[in-house]
Amino acid sequence: MKGIVVQFRRSRHRIHERHYLLDLGSHSREEAKKLVGKEVHWKSTAGKIISGKISDAHGTKGLVRAIFETGLPGQAVTTEVEVK
Repeated sequence: MKGIVVQFRRSRHRIHERHYLLDLGSHSREEAKKLVGKEVHWKSTAGKIISGKISDAHGTKGLVRAIFETGLPGQAVTTEVEVK
């Protein structure tokens, strides 16, 4: 299953460097909750793979929150991720 990195998780004063919001094609919060616990892999253009895990749903439109082992670079926004 493929998805897109939408944005990093942020609040008014703080940016969570390892937390990212992903769009995996779900249309509701219930569909997104079924994906919790699955592994996510992002591959850079140089071939480096950064792994993460889906932690929870985000909002009511079907986005999920993933926590990666290290932060992704800024260029990762709007690129593809793969769910295993």
